[in-house]
Amino acid sequence: MDISLTTPALLFPTVSLLMLAYTNRFLTLATIIRNLHDRYKNDQNDNLLGQIANLRYRVYLIRNMQIFGVLSLLFCVISMFALFAGWVTGGQWSFAIALLLMIVSMLISLRELQISVGALDLLLVELEDEEKKG
Repeated sequence: MDISLTTPALLFPTVSLLMLAYTNRFLTLATIIRNLHDRYKNDQNDNLLGQIANLRYRVYLIRNMQIFGVLSLLFCVISMFALFAGWVTGGQWSFAIALLLMIVSMLISLRELQISVGALDLLLVELEDEEKKG
């Protein structure tokens, strides 16, 4: 397979957009966690503890998504440098590693999306319980 200097550069826009999405998820979760923490201080509800535990796990997942995304970008740069220096085999391997790291990042993202549905389920259960009481 022929690989040129521009081939790894194709991954740059993708990584940038993914990192922006990951950062937005993280910031949203941080705000939700702060709000839940304040709510739990006033009303020590087991449902809130479940939500907080769910969010803690999601934050760790987002951290890992970001780590693998950054490593993917790093290996893209290494690949471009290797290709620029004429080390085609090294450039190809670096690019392959970058692609694998991006795949891992996206798989973790899929898992985080599945977990977020669990968080919404906890909220729906709480609403259903309130509806039954009311």
